Amino acid sequence: MSTPAVERIPSDMHSVTPHIVCADAVSAIDFYVKAFGATDAGKMLAPNGKLIHGMIRIGDSAIMLAEETPEWGAVGPLTLKGSPVTLHLYVQDADAAFQRAVDAGATVVMPPDDMFWGDRYAMVKDPYGHSWSIAHHVRDMSLEEMQAAAAAAEPCNKPGA
Repeated sequence: MSTPAVERIPSDMHSVTPHIVCADAVSAIDFYVKAFGATDAGKMLAPNGKLIHGMIRIGDSAIMLAEETPEWGAVGPLTLKGSPVTLHLYVQDADAAFQRAVDAGATVVMPPDDMFWGDRYAMVKDPYGHSWSIAHHVRDMSLEEMQAAAAAAEPCNKPGA
């Protein structure tokens, strides 16, 4: 008897999928639905109601979630007092997406503005400590144009400044 072939990478997944840890991950899923228009793709709960594994989808991308469990080495950014990771969302309207996230309880890090690299861009922090950038593209630029614009926007980073 042979086993049917399965896709090594499921057709609804990308090659890289963020897997984030949150204190109170079940409520984090609810927040992401409200703040970012995510869909809840499923939850596996422990008998105590804590999230063992969950997944949301935002647009065409998946994000996996797990409950903070320090005894297993799984801690979130609130326990760590920060994270060097930012989750980036490309959306149709950065201003509207930013406002939706703020209205849902995200903290403003940087309000929407037009950036030197050609995006309208904003940043928020969710109540679980994760940073999110939100953008929509406004103009195509070559790498050389972006470098020149960056140099003009950041005079304090020039040698000798």
